Amino acid sequence: VQLQASGGGLVQAGGSLRLSCAASGRTFRSYDMGWFRQAPGKEREFVAAISWSGIVTYYADPVKGRFTISRDNAKNTVYLQMNSLKPEDTAIYYCAADYTDRSRVGVKWVENEYDYWGQGTQVTVSS
Repeated sequence: VQLQASGGGLVQAGGSLRLSCAASGRTFRSYDMGWFRQAPGKEREFVAAISWSGIVTYYADPVKGRFTISRDNAKNTVYLQMNSLKPEDTAIYYCAADYTDRSRVGVKWVENEYDYWGQGTQVTVSS
């Protein structure tokens, strides 16, 4: 699967952005999806994840209550709605996918559990 992230940009603190990640192929519903981010000088970190069915979601503590991950399997797209943005949210945001046989419903928050990565989209939050 190939992933294309978009929707990043420059926004003031307190503002909102919605990131999208479009996936190629006809088996999108067989992938657990996640968002990660990497700030300048820092390691890439987990942000949010969603199961192949969309039923289960999981968030990193710093974004809980502000970010919402969702997916539209008919459009082969996963979204990250980001509200109440803070300067510390500034980073390159990456979407990631991991194949599942759909025998169980769960999420993954460890970077090396994901096999496929998008190219990243820059989010800059000004104070």
